[in-house]
Amino acid sequence: MAKLDETKPVIICGDLNVAHEEIDLKNPQSNHHNAGFTDEERGKLTQFLSRGFLDSFRYLYPDKKDIYSWWSYMFHARDNNAGWRIDYFLVSEKLKIKSKMQKSIQMF
Repeated sequence: MAKLDETKPVIICGDLNVAHEEIDLKNPQSNHHNAGFTDEERGKLTQFLSRGFLDSFRYLYPDKKDIYSWWSYMFHARDNNAGWRIDYFLVSEKLKIKSKMQKSIQMF
């Protein structure tokens, strides 16, 4: 992706099956070593982002909590909004919104 990014901006979207930051899931402490929230998985996503990409949702909404894209079918997780944000639009930093006015567009 970094090589492709040298010639044109890149957009990667989909289910990456990892919640990158603690804010990206409801119960980070109890899920710390579970698949999808291990230090190794999170570290690899951090490493990828550091090569010139950004998480578009977190760029636009750095502190927005309780926004998830996946919920377990057990324990009424969706009813309780006990979910994980594991779906992403990762974009080349060169696509970063430069205008504060554009950045303030609200999706929710």
